[in-house]
Amino acid sequence: MISLTDHDQLAGLDEARQTADLLGVTFINGVEISVTWRDFTVHIVGLNFDPKHPELVLGLQQMANSRQARAIEMGRQLEKVGIADAYVAALAHANGRVDLISRTHFARHLVSLKKSPNVRSVFMDYLVAGKPGYVEHQWSRLEEAVGWIVGAGGVAVIAHPGRYPHDEASEQELIHEFIKAGGQAIEVVTGSHSKKQYRTYAEIAKQYNLLASCGSDFHAKGESKMEVGKVPALPADLTAVWTKFI
Repeated sequence: MISLTDHDQLAGLDEARQTADLLGVTFINGVEISVTWRDFTVHIVGLNFDPKHPELVLGLQQMANSRQARAIEMGRQLEKVGIADAYVAALAHANGRVDLISRTHFARHLVSLKKSPNVRSVFMDYLVAGKPGYVEHQWSRLEEAVGWIVGAGGVAVIAHPGRYPHDEASEQELIHEFIKAGGQAIEVVTGSHSKKQYRTYAEIAKQYNLLASCGSDFHAKGESKMEVGKVPALPADLTAVWTKFI
């Protein structure tokens, strides 16, 4: 079983499903929605939803529009530090798709200019808060993102919770708000977590009676900590999210 959970858009689902069918692999519709919660960004994964549901489609289209506006401003900011035409180059890395353009496409361009040795270091040097290419952005609200997913018949999942810069109290608040909005699952095993965090979030899943999910957090070869298909199994005492739809 596999799901494609691209950031804030559904464009790759049809091709991914066709490829999975050819390989005899069960495919589940997926998306990873960016959320502004408090003063940082959280990602909410949606699984097994109707990709043509009107509210979900409209919400993601609005996010695509704001993503393009952010990218244009990122290009302006990078030009101020001597990196010309960064927006045009990033757009080329996104195959000309203005609805797909992201910081990763800028990062790949900056690597090609030898501004940093790899995509991960580019983010730290140019694309995070306080760096020249960073543009503050307001994504969807938590209740909106969860509502779009649940309204489309899907299951909402807190993605890689161990990545977020919060303390235990704010993490608990996030989980409570997520559940109140209709969220049902949390990612336990992921390329973004350490083995210690696997255990931490397994206990949290049990504490809050949440379904457990796993994922590689794979973006591209050489840019990810875990390859597709190499994700360790969930702990046996958890209820896997896919029990909801198989």
